[in-house]
Amino acid sequence: MTATSGARAGGQEAGADVLVRVRGLEVHFPVRSGLLRRTTGAVRAVDGVDLDIRRGETLGLVGESGCGKSTLGNALLRLVEPTGGQVSFDGQDVRGLSRRGLRTLRRRAGMVFQDPFASLDPRLTVAQTVAEPLEVHGLHEGRQARARRTGELLELVGLDPAVAGRYPHEFSGGQRQRVGIARALAGEPDFLVCDEAVASLDVSVQAQVLNLLRRLQRQLGLTYLFVSHDLSVVRHLSDRIAVMYLGRVVEVGPASAVGTDPQMPYTRALLSAVPTPDPAAERGRQRVVLRGDVPSPAAVPSGCRFHTRCPEVFDPCADVDPALQPVGAPGQLAACHLHGVVSQTDALAPGT
Repeated sequence: MTATSGARAGGQEAGADVLVRVRGLEVHFPVRSGLLRRTTGAVRAVDGVDLDIRRGETLGLVGESGCGKSTLGNALLRLVEPTGGQVSFDGQDVRGLSRRGLRTLRRRAGMVFQDPFASLDPRLTVAQTVAEPLEVHGLHEGRQARARRTGELLELVGLDPAVAGRYPHEFSGGQRQRVGIARALAGEPDFLVCDEAVASLDVSVQAQVLNLLRRLQRQLGLTYLFVSHDLSVVRHLSDRIAVMYLGRVVEVGPASAVGTDPQMPYTRALLSAVPTPDPAAERGRQRVVLRGDVPSPAAVPSGCRFHTRCPEVFDPCADVDPALQPVGAPGQLAACHLHGVVSQTDALAPGT
């Protein structure tokens, strides 16, 4: 790998223990029209993403709705099929896995979904929901062993095992999300994709679930990809933050650096929208207001895909697609012509 492509991959230092490695990942959905339903284009939901997720860390993935965050998380587990690029989990090629290999992957890598009501089968009790992965993966054989393990998992997420016989509609949103987390932990995974895991919860309940996730990470040695549109939540939980815009990562780096000194105008706009608890500071704060709407991922702009809304746009932005390059703090990368970065084409060229 070239020095430039290494930067694009997320600024990993040599010898970093990478659990999930993503290179040039693409997920394109065909657009069909006409009587014969011919393919006339493609929605480029994920469009050339490079990321490394280190073992034991939380990588926060943030961006506006429709930028491709959830699709990226689903593609890592092959819940949607990538159309290009590479994904490796603990050194194993995810895209090349057989059906049996996928079952093994989904024991070691789980998902916590956004809507805890829609993601739980209303016809199953909590015990049946949590025990289902145990049966699928052949863990804790026998009814008594599974019941015992189910109770342990419920206790682990802060629920009384006595509620195991109840149904999802009998729980609050926060309790249902705890059931979803218990289900995700049933296979004893190493890696969890948390897809907007607190977005549908009240603020006070959000804090409880976030604290639970942090405790579980310390206790079980978990690695998280935490997907959210809320930069304040991501900044609270994450070790590093990756910012997505229109299918591509435009900034990545330590949470302390991205959250306080963003190097990409889009990240600065996201950060300026986060309210502060100090009324005086809030009144005096200058906000970055973006013009226009997010372009369609079926018609991605040329050059820097953010240039149609960027308040600092200048000549090269409309024509040259910038690559992620080191800027700011150690380990911080941004794809922006304000820093004189090379183009995406040059970054991918052999020998650069």
